[in-house]
Amino acid sequence: MKAFAITRYNGPLQETDMPEPEVGEHDVLVDVHTAGVNHLDEMIRTGEFKQVLRYRFPLALGNEVAGTVVQVGRAVRSFAPGDTVYARPRKDRIGTFAERIAIDEEDVAPAPASLDLTDAGSLPLVALTAWQALVERGNVQPGQKVLIHSGAGGVGSIAIQLAKHLGAEVATTASGSNGGFVRDLGADVVVDYRAQDFEHVLHGYDLVLDTLGGKNLEKSLRVLRPGGKVIGIAGPPDGAFAREMGANLLVRSVITVLSAGVRRRAKKLGVRYEFLFMHASGDQLRRITALVDDSVLRPVVGRVFPFEQTPEALQSLGKGGTRGKVVVSRGDRPTDDEG
Repeated sequence: MKAFAITRYNGPLQETDMPEPEVGEHDVLVDVHTAGVNHLDEMIRTGEFKQVLRYRFPLALGNEVAGTVVQVGRAVRSFAPGDTVYARPRKDRIGTFAERIAIDEEDVAPAPASLDLTDAGSLPLVALTAWQALVERGNVQPGQKVLIHSGAGGVGSIAIQLAKHLGAEVATTASGSNGGFVRDLGADVVVDYRAQDFEHVLHGYDLVLDTLGGKNLEKSLRVLRPGGKVIGIAGPPDGAFAREMGANLLVRSVITVLSAGVRRRAKKLGVRYEFLFMHASGDQLRRITALVDDSVLRPVVGRVFPFEQTPEALQSLGKGGTRGKVVVSRGDRPTDDEG
């Protein structure tokens, strides 16, 4: 089958022929309609997690999918051929930039009935990231103050909607041209990052979802109330992440050192920092499906590339300027909504 893969870290993403997936007894074989394109794909391509995620080459990239079930393993009872589904495959079974992929049934959920598969394919990774940051880790409660960075992006656009649904007062950072867009998603306070420094505008926040890292992360610590928390998805990773990945003692020690500085600064301020590497969960996707079908969450697809242009789709992430998600599709529906 056709797939887009790398043969080494930092190598180009190229079309290649790969063997058909092996379908285990608990697996669902999905014919790919749409695959979301994420910064995680680029981080894997460049080897950012190579010390803890051991992949074999050639490696097909792609971390979320929507499509149609074409075969199920002998022990599968929840799905049947012909079902429309979506999923974020678990970290050691990625490869949605392909014609077909086998996924453990525990990671799969029925696609929202209210969406076409192009929109559905944009959701699993970003929606699970938002859910795990705000619900699983953040335990956001009504009346709390939540700051979500990059509100017009893939994660941010879903996280704003979810935080608002949870009853939070939501602030976000965005360009001035995206101010109206993120307010329509539910943001109460919008900071134009090109004209304002959010650290000088926002104070007393209970939770920050940081999607950028670096100086942005350090500033985020300072807008928290005492006891508040920053959940970062752009690093640096912490020891808990290394343990979750099953890293050996040496690698755990190295990774713990990477986040030592930010954790030390957080402790001095009386706040906390946690790194989130989201995990696959069909159960959580079912809850997300319900929110989508109840019109609580809506996907934001900014650009759709044809499957043949998957490398260009990945490269487009580095250029920025796209509202919501970039996806690649083996179906029809070209869009180009940059802003």
